[in-house]
Amino acid sequence: MSERFKITSVYIMICLIWGTTWFAIKAGLDSFPPFFSASMRFAVASVVFALIIYIRKYPVPMSKTSIKFYLFMGICSYVIPFGMIYWAEQVIPSGLASVIFTIYPFAVIIFSRMMIRGFEIAPYKIFGMFVGLGGIVLIFAGTFKLELSKQLIGMTAAVLNAVIQAFVLVTIKKRGKDLHPVTMNFLPMVIGSIGLFIIALFTENIHASKFTGVGIFTVFYLGVLGSVVTFTSYYWLLNKINILLLAVVSFITPVVALYTGWLLGNEKLDSHQMIGSIVALAGVLFASLPEPRLLRKRLRKV
Repeated sequence: MSERFKITSVYIMICLIWGTTWFAIKAGLDSFPPFFSASMRFAVASVVFALIIYIRKYPVPMSKTSIKFYLFMGICSYVIPFGMIYWAEQVIPSGLASVIFTIYPFAVIIFSRMMIRGFEIAPYKIFGMFVGLGGIVLIFAGTFKLELSKQLIGMTAAVLNAVIQAFVLVTIKKRGKDLHPVTMNFLPMVIGSIGLFIIALFTENIHASKFTGVGIFTVFYLGVLGSVVTFTSYYWLLNKINILLLAVVSFITPVVALYTGWLLGNEKLDSHQMIGSIVALAGVLFASLPEPRLLRKRLRKV
């Protein structure tokens, strides 16, 4: 199996799985309060990571630098952003949440310019990102009504989630290149699970949780596929492809969510949604084109 085929397959897998997580989070909130639901998700993920580390005998670095990194990731990658998005989906539709998250690649560009020496991006790539954003807005324009008085706090939380996640991604790109994707997620998810559970104890009525089949399924689905598989794969890709190409996953996942609902959930697919999905994917394609100088090098090799 070639490296390019492996990278492409993993990228598509991440898009397909994360395209369903917005709906899964929303569905799980019918059974569990948000912070408790997120805590259980990462508890499941932590157990799976522990089993993988035990079976594969992966070493877990415990130096002062490593511990600081685990605390940073646990708080900034899991406790704060996921606490925000789980809470936000109580007051805003999952479609609106996915639209807001499309600011993520723009935030990645800003932080990359600030933190990574020599980072440059071609203007046509930024244009492609705006095209992709326009496509996502077109997809969901008719599916929700914007009520700022009721949804402003939820929208703010969703925006902060995207910005913090972008900062974490760029930080890992800069400082975490030598860390294994499995071990770098294990202890941060343990921290995330414990932190969110403590918040839930003081802010939510955990005893009101309903351990329904759907609720339990969403916790395990989000824990195993939505966390272990995707985050391990995501950070593996971070050392393989351009950081911007990784960030524009946020333009693809809403399209996947749209067609998943149409295929499996008997949801209607309007013409403007189909056009919007084409525009969004065209924007991703445009933003993903190689720099002209790299393209010339490739053509000379052929």
